[in-house]
Amino acid sequence: MNEFEESKWINKQAALEFIESADMYILERQKLFAVMKSLYKHFLEDNNKTIKILELGCGDGRVTHELLQIDANLEGTLIDGSAEMVESAKNRLKSYPGLKFIQNTFQELVNSNLLSETFDFVVSSLAIHHLQEDEKKTLFEYVYNHLSPSGFFLNMDVIRAPTESLENWYLKLWKEWIIENEAKMEHSESFQNIPDQYKNNPDNNPDTLENQLKLLKSAGFSNVDCYYKYGIFSVYGGQK
Repeated sequence: MNEFEESKWINKQAALEFIESADMYILERQKLFAVMKSLYKHFLEDNNKTIKILELGCGDGRVTHELLQIDANLEGTLIDGSAEMVESAKNRLKSYPGLKFIQNTFQELVNSNLLSETFDFVVSSLAIHHLQEDEKKTLFEYVYNHLSPSGFFLNMDVIRAPTESLENWYLKLWKEWIIENEAKMEHSESFQNIPDQYKNNPDNNPDTLENQLKLLKSAGFSNVDCYYKYGIFSVYGGQK
């Protein structure tokens, strides 16, 4: 049994709860999407070319759906280890042609010849932090090798603060944002315990932003940087 199969994401109910509640507890989710779409339009959008994207850990397909709002002609491959998530992504994106869905864990993906093509944009959201550092390194190298020349990799994910005191503050910022968001949206169910659950979840293996930028550089990426950050939530990546 691999690590994914031992985690909560193999559980159907856990997957459904994430889908239904994500907007309530993912800090500044719309801002993360806005940064992603701005990078896409600035570096990749081309009226004379069909852009090929790969979404890693696609969940319910929300990231690809956001990109389709600015480029309805893109071609996409969406991968997730959860069968429930893949089905949810298919349902969300059923009206869009040119999409392919694959159930596969990151570990299975990097150790297979499943993908022979290259992509203009590889994107992931809140998935890679589940990997160990050596697995992140392997995945970044895999992504680099599957990017077209000048292609971009973008990861929207949680990171570990460089000190415990900063980590504690960032988690407090996150909880404060959830409280404010709940009041604004007049939501009856509370998600204020999510930061504590995140901190205590053994499935989470976040690394520091500095270490992950170093891993990207060592894999060969250029234009490596953090493009946006709010507490432990970060958007970072690089270009081939």
